Formats: sequence, C-alpha cells, structure tokens
Amino acid sequence: MKNFSIVSIFALLIVASCGKKEEQQMPPQGPVPFPVQTITKQDAVVYQEYTANLEGQQNVEIRAKVNGFIQKIYVDEGQVVRKGQLLFKLETQTLNQEASAAKAAVQAAQVEVDRLKPLVDRKIISNVQLETAKAKLAQAKSNYGSIAANIGYGTIVSPVNGVIGSLPFREGSLVSATSEMPLTTVSDTKIVRAYFSMNEKQLLFFNKTFKGATTAEKLKAAPEVSLLLVDGSEYDQKGRIATMNGLVNPQTGTTQFRAEFKNPEGLLRSGSSGVIRLPIEQKDVMLVPQNAVFEVQGKKMIYVVGEGNKVKSKIIEVSGTSELNYIVTSGLSEGDVVVVEGASKLKDDTEIVPQPAKTETPAAVETPAVAKDTVKTNNTPAKK
Repeated sequence: MKNFSIVSIFALLIVASCGKKEEQQMPPQGPVPFPVQTITKQDAVVYQEYTANLEGQQNVEIRAKVNGFIQKIYVDEGQVVRKGQLLFKLETQTLNQEASAAKAAVQAAQVEVDRLKPLVDRKIISNVQLETAKAKLAQAKSNYGSIAANIGYGTIVSPVNGVIGSLPFREGSLVSATSEMPLTTVSDTKIVRAYFSMNEKQLLFFNKTFKGATTAEKLKAAPEVSLLLVDGSEYDQKGRIATMNGLVNPQTGTTQFRAEFKNPEGLLRSGSSGVIRLPIEQKDVMLVPQNAVFEVQGKKMIYVVGEGNKVKSKIIEVSGTSELNYIVTSGLSEGDVVVVEGASKLKDDTEIVPQPAKTETPAAVETPAVAKDTVKTNNTPAKK
C-alpha cells in the first residue's frame, strides 16, 4: 500500500510539471477585435413625451330639469347624434294634470277681469278691484307658463352634435334635477383636446426654448406635436398646442397645456389617454450608443482608443438617455474613437484591434426636463 501511494504521488507531480511547462510554452494571446465608432457632431430632434388625457371639444352633460320617470330612451351608447335629436322622454302625467288646473285658473281669472271691466267703465266699482283682478290673471298665466315649460323639459334633445356616452339609467328609472349622475354625456369629438402637464422645470425649459414675449407668441413658435396611442402607434394627424395655463398649481407644482387634434374618422374617443410628443431640435450634439457606456461609483464612463490602439477610460456627462444612445455633453471631443461594444471585457491600456461598428439611427431619448424623450438624428455630421 505504501509503495502504491508513493507511485501515485510521483505520477501527479509529473503531470503537474508537464502542465506548467505546456502553459509556459503557450504563446501570449494577441489583441482582440472590438467595434469602434468615431464621434461626430450632428443635428438631432429630441421628442419630449407627456402623458395626456383626451376629451372631446365639447363634453355636455345631459341632465333632467324636472322630476319624473324615464318613459323612453331613443339612443344607445356610442351612437352619433345631431343637435336637436330626441334623446329621452320623461313621464309628465302629473304635470299635465297640474297644467289643466293652471289653465282653468287662467280662464277663471280672465272671466273675472271681463266681468269687472264694464262695471269700472260705468263707475259702479272702483278701478282698484279691476287692477287686482288683472294681477291675479297675470299670476295665473305665469303659473300656467311655468308648468307648460316643465312639461316641455320632459322632452330632452341633444344640444350639440356628438357621440353618446354611457347610459346609467334605464326606462322606468326616476330622475330629478338634483340627481348627482347625468342621464348621459354627449361628446363632440370632431376636434379632440389632449390635456397634459409640465412641472416647473419643464415649463422653464419650454419658455427658454421657444421665443416670444407673450404666451401666445411662444405657442405659435412651438412646432406641431404628435400623439402616441395606447397601442404604441402614432396617430396620423398632427396637432398643435392651443393653450397654456398662466398659473402654476401650488399643490401639484404643474402647469396644464392643451393640444388639439382633428378627428375626422372618429378614431379618438373622449376619456381615453395617450402620449404627446413635442419635438425639440438640437444642434451639434454628440451621440454614443448606450451599451458603450458603463458606470463606476455612479459615474458614466466610456473607453476611448488612443495611441497604439490602447484604450483609456474617460468620465462623460450626458443630458439624456435613450434605448440606443446617450447625448454626451462633456468628456468626449469630436473625432474621438470609442469602443461601442464589449466594455466589460476591457481595462485601461488594453490593446485592441479597432473595427468600424455598424451605425444605426438613434431612437428614443430622455432628457432631465421630461419623463421620456425620443431622438432622431441626421445621418450627416453638422458643419463645423
């Protein structure tokens, strides 16, 4: 057993010695190819994005003006209606009875006036009695007119062109002028309004970007905006920012804006949501792919190819992020060559074999001023 153990140990030592010799004899590995990109300044369009709520140009709540049971509903949810079209019919039998009594009171008051008038003419009675009778006649007519108007309120028509909203009540339901919930809502969606908000920092950026002495001039100088729908597609109609609230809400710290879009095909509906995209043109910016940047202790860094194709890490500052790119504000210069892939495999002074990377058009960009932005660049560098 002892002889066997000694033999095994010697065998292991021989194998280990051979392994070390083979490692010593392996030639050192040469520089590895890495994709690189030359930094150039180019023009870019950054799309600032804001969540928006959509409403029709007119959202009219339809309410009952009198108490009564719904006798008939002539429309359905989502139906397109015209101004003056019949919507609801309320039961007015009680009002009809009151109207009959009021009409009889008018007739009785008229008879009394007719009876007293010749007596006054012949000076049998004083004029005071006739004037009193005339006042009672006027009061009876007013009462009858009010009841007749209420009967008319039992027939409810649409005040505008639009689309019917929800119908919370059914035929036979009792409604009144004090009901908290409206009978329905008619939304005019030929023009759809998109309401969105900017915080104070975003508002300041907006006011600095678009020139003008007044709010109207700034809004006129602002470009057309686009609308992203809930499925991520872009609405085929461009819109414009129509209004900007003159005050900042002290509770939320935001200012509300309103953009308007034409809706000829009725694709947009009141109550839905979307995303407003405001384009901001930026001149002579430097863009680098996001996967070329790595972080060390919270600082963004990138490898720059130097003399002898050796890489050096540099700290950079950015003004925004995107799915593909960073907008670099400092740390790089035009003409620098940066490694765009494989940064995790490198360290300072590593020699590489630079290979031109495939260029892609940058996509979405996010700036500190907004929640999310999108960037679009020119393919040609800007002139120096």
